[in-house]
Amino acid sequence: MNSRLISLDFFRGFTIAAMIVVNDPGSWKYVFAPLRHAQWHGVTPTDLVFPFFLFIVGVSIALSLSKIEKSDFSTYLKISKRTLILFGIGIFLALFPNFDFNNVRIAGVLQRIALVYFLCSIIYLNTKASHQIWIGAILLIIYWFFMTKIPFENTAAGVLEPGNNFAAWIDRFITPGRLYQKTWDPEGFFSTIPAISTGISGMFCGHIILNKLKSLKDKIILIYLCGSIALCLGMIWDFSFPINKHIWTSSYVLFSSGLAMIFLASCMWILDHKKIQSYTKFGIVFGSNAIFAYVLHSTLGRLFYLPVISGKGIQASWMDFGISTGLDPQIFSLAWALFYTFFIYIIIKEMYKRQIFIKI
Repeated sequence: MNSRLISLDFFRGFTIAAMIVVNDPGSWKYVFAPLRHAQWHGVTPTDLVFPFFLFIVGVSIALSLSKIEKSDFSTYLKISKRTLILFGIGIFLALFPNFDFNNVRIAGVLQRIALVYFLCSIIYLNTKASHQIWIGAILLIIYWFFMTKIPFENTAAGVLEPGNNFAAWIDRFITPGRLYQKTWDPEGFFSTIPAISTGISGMFCGHIILNKLKSLKDKIILIYLCGSIALCLGMIWDFSFPINKHIWTSSYVLFSSGLAMIFLASCMWILDHKKIQSYTKFGIVFGSNAIFAYVLHSTLGRLFYLPVISGKGIQASWMDFGISTGLDPQIFSLAWALFYTFFIYIIIKEMYKRQIFIKI
């Protein structure tokens, strides 16, 4: 296996594991602050998980599509098929287990991944690397302009309040079905525009990795440098367009993409340059079946809510026990999240041993 792909698999697996941990606490009432999303403006470690995955999608697009000498109808057909499958799985997860079609949420995590994958793939196949950078920058500027300079309804331009901002206003018109927060959705379609730039930032790093004229050390240094620049630009832009995951602000894209580049460069340095791979199995296993692991944790987790002990699910019973001890319930809530992540890992590891990889 290509060592660069080991780095990417580890990064992908680490991100999926982190996603499971933050999505499945023992109780949402008892969660350590770093494992919660920022209430509105600002960022926590949890807010980095999703953009990290979209960044990885961008890197993977560059590495996979670079092997295609000339794109044809079959190439676009495969991209479209994968997009529809990802989007469809996202809708299935929104419906499961009640299948209430009247209140189905159309927007969602996998739906955004599908859209970013599709649009970034089209951009990659039809533009040069330099043009892709410009497209990513222009999308961020366009989003900033609409969010801060265009008034909507009876609201002045530049309002960035929960449910009261240009993106939420647009989503209420164009998004059918239920919105996650009634009046707005953190994975709404309008805020997918800057999310495309997150994917493009990954494609940019993919181009660096594919550069045959640079040594591995030079590639790592360049990714570190670009990541640091993007991080600083995001922090500067934060003063006028706050870093905000919920509406995926342009400053948030630069900030999170910069950190993703730094993390990727660190993985490449440790795994590829220093050849330190002794403790990477966990991430590589998760990375080998990342989407399946996400879907599995989303569906299987419902079983732990089924009443089995005194009319309560295993998860609720565990938290009742934790609270009864008098110890910090946040510890027990985190313990459950780690247990559940390990539980999913056992299943994925068995698939890895048997060389079972679910490809979409």
